[in-house]
Amino acid sequence: MQCSWKAVLLLALASIAIQYTAIRTFTAKSFHTCPGLAEAGVAERLCEEGPTFAYNLSRKTHILILATTRSGSSFVGQLFNQHLDVFYLFEPLYHVQNTLIPRFTQGKSPADRRVMLGASRDLLRSLYDCDLYFLENYIKPPPVNHTTDRIFRRGASRVLCSRPVCDPPGNPDLVLEEGDCVRKCGLLNLTVAAEACRERSHVAIKTVRVPEVNDLRALVEDPRLNLKVIQLVRDPRGILASRSETFRDTYRLWRLWYGTGRKPYNLDVTQLTTVCEDFSNSVSTGLTRPSWLKGKYMLVRYEDLARNPMKKTEEIYGFLGIPLDSHVARWIQNNTRGDPTLGKHKYGTVRNSAATAEKWRFRLSYDIVAFAQNACQQVLAQLGYKMARSEEELKNPSISLVEERDFRPFS
Repeated sequence: MQCSWKAVLLLALASIAIQYTAIRTFTAKSFHTCPGLAEAGVAERLCEEGPTFAYNLSRKTHILILATTRSGSSFVGQLFNQHLDVFYLFEPLYHVQNTLIPRFTQGKSPADRRVMLGASRDLLRSLYDCDLYFLENYIKPPPVNHTTDRIFRRGASRVLCSRPVCDPPGNPDLVLEEGDCVRKCGLLNLTVAAEACRERSHVAIKTVRVPEVNDLRALVEDPRLNLKVIQLVRDPRGILASRSETFRDTYRLWRLWYGTGRKPYNLDVTQLTTVCEDFSNSVSTGLTRPSWLKGKYMLVRYEDLARNPMKKTEEIYGFLGIPLDSHVARWIQNNTRGDPTLGKHKYGTVRNSAATAEKWRFRLSYDIVAFAQNACQQVLAQLGYKMARSEEELKNPSISLVEERDFRPFS
């Protein structure tokens, strides 16, 4: 009887082992996707031919903040950086641009753009998989033994400035400021950083170096990823005012126009129109709700976030399906009602958010605003930004230039 009981137990254990092996084999096995099916709207079908992909079985959420310079992207990035279960990277595509695109062209030619986008997609795919070694291809000078001090804006990533990635002396719970991180943490060990990435449930990346959401289609449809795109937009008039103040040399002719009241004959209007065209193209795609963006795309106006930061952040996290961390809520409370004098660093995030969103109205002349409105009228209408019809209307803060719009993601 005792021998029979042992035999039954051994048989049960063997059955469990076989089932476990079968499950592991199935989940580890790659699937085949059929090229062309995605375009036909049946990407979920499988076939025997086509490239082999390992599906994202862990369902780690991959977040991309798609933005442009001076649109509030550093602020939005912090909404994820402060979450304890999110691995956040600030502008890793800077390294691609800095390595591949000659400085004198600034990546404006079609060839430059194709090279940049192809390399950017490859790097993003690797980073979402926590493969930080792939980034070494674009770091100059190359890292030694996977350690480097050349990561762009390392201090903007909480994970890269805290234990175990960084082990500064003193209080282990202390959150280092950006400047302190670079000074106190020493070399960044990419092996340790990659492990910290793998330990977290989600990866968020901010970039201002991808022009349109269409450029991300290959990543959105990649079965290895669970990519969700947060497209951040801002009133182009506000972007122009912010860039003119921040990048004073590059935008000196706009400042000259403001100072003299005369438009320079050699003004580079593409500094404005490129933003409007990229916004319009990208938003047009998003608002037509193509099947490949279903459940994958959310449009966020900076002005809505600035006026109601907590409400809009809750909507963003609801779209992502991620619980809102108390650290995020506390950060919002501390950084949206602050003294504006504390936010003078050009990439700082401490400020009165509602006041910041309206500041441009007092930093541009009406002539410049009228010019911008004429050049960007299509995207202003798309995004619900109202025209200022006069100097008085422009300077009157009681008159809102932002329509009430509800850009809900579709699922």
